[in-house]
Amino acid sequence: MRDVITNLIKNYDGTGRYLDRNAMDSLKSYFDTGTARVVAATTINANAASIVKQAGLQLFEEVPELLRPGGYAYTTRRYAACLRDMDYYLRYASYALVAGNTNVLDERVLQGLRETYNSLGVPIAPTVIGIQIMKDMVKKMVAEAGVENTSFIDQPFDHMTRELSEQDI
Repeated sequence: MRDVITNLIKNYDGTGRYLDRNAMDSLKSYFDTGTARVVAATTINANAASIVKQAGLQLFEEVPELLRPGGYAYTTRRYAACLRDMDYYLRYASYALVAGNTNVLDERVLQGLRETYNSLGVPIAPTVIGIQIMKDMVKKMVAEAGVENTSFIDQPFDHMTRELSEQDI
């Protein structure tokens, strides 16, 4: 897993360049949000079970057919798998928040996930909705913890939803 710093240095080293103004601005931006990133990760860690539970309830309220016979979350086993997956996305989003980089999401979460879900018949649209619900909840909690600008929280959640969503060919 790489963070903003190691990724930036790797790219500049690979091309044999000194860090320029763009690199310095990128580093400054990352360091300026460092405390907020720690607050976000701490907030997620302290509230993960509640976030997943509440996001699941909201998702099933918005898409009730998931809980009906034939729905993906109809059985207890499937319901538990849905919440387990939501927890998985939330945990990896917290890693990406601290790293300031979405590489961990690509490497550990997203590679082949859409194909796996499609082969198992898991609907992707509700997954995307669930991830967005968790993003909104985390942003609200982090704002309540005193972080004024929570826009950095969008990056990992939006990256996951964008990569999972169907692409126009």
